[in-house]
Amino acid sequence: MSTPCFLSSAARSFSLPCPAAGLLRCRLLGPCSVTRRNMSSKSQMDHLERTANNYRQNALYPAQVCGIINESETVKRLRLAVHPDFSFKAGQWVDFFIPNVEKVGGFSMCSSPGLLQREGIVELAVKYAKHPPAHWIHTMCTVGSRVAMRVGGDFFFHPTPSDPTVHLLLVAGGVGINPLYSILLHSTDLLRLNRASGGRDYNISAHLCYSAKNTQELLFKSSIIEACREFPDKISCDLHVTQQSIDVDSHLQPFINHGRIADEDLRAHVDPQRTLCFLCGPPPMIEALSKNLMDFGLPKDRILFEKWW
Repeated sequence: MSTPCFLSSAARSFSLPCPAAGLLRCRLLGPCSVTRRNMSSKSQMDHLERTANNYRQNALYPAQVCGIINESETVKRLRLAVHPDFSFKAGQWVDFFIPNVEKVGGFSMCSSPGLLQREGIVELAVKYAKHPPAHWIHTMCTVGSRVAMRVGGDFFFHPTPSDPTVHLLLVAGGVGINPLYSILLHSTDLLRLNRASGGRDYNISAHLCYSAKNTQELLFKSSIIEACREFPDKISCDLHVTQQSIDVDSHLQPFINHGRIADEDLRAHVDPQRTLCFLCGPPPMIEALSKNLMDFGLPKDRILFEKWW
């Protein structure tokens, strides 16, 4: 379901106190960097409490839902038209304010900053839950619904053309794919710029390891594969399914692995000098993979993570 994406009335922004100064770069692996954001909306702790120590922008911007897509049986993807001054970095999230809903949602952008620049649109993929903001999105939200959003988060990828060569290792579990998909899309946008400039700008490569229960729950799989095919020497992926009960479609088979992400899936993509790893998934997964990556020689300051609960 969709409609032309624009805000039909003059947008306003509201200045709110920033809960914490925060860092403008990703927090690094270590006790002070544990991100306690509720991505799955299953925990009792409120999103604002979890993220009280994270960076937030001061401005709260209105937005209007202009498209709703069933990304899977349990996940809806919202397209939202936003104010021209709205901005974010790939990997960040929004505080999501809904009229007449007391609880504030916390959802990662699953689109690239490039889409925002081109169309004035951001996208959020939200899994069904009883938590009021997610429940509203799945049961009451319609094209034309108005909300407000404020950008926050210390987990993002925002390179400049002069940055050294970087190889991204993106590791996602379940709906932890959202910020990493944003980073992957941003990387493809930068690779297109690099191609247009004759290789003078961004020198980026990326490998995505992504695990879900089954292929139906592998969100964005078609566009992930398209990115791999557009830049076969720069972008690659391993898609894992842990509870697949039916045959995998033939067009997906070359990319699908059965079982959880294993050590050998990561080791081959770790270069201690060039690799920058972003992890997003449930806490046990993050803790185990972080340890393994350091065992492979990746410095802890090159392992960046966000947990969903």
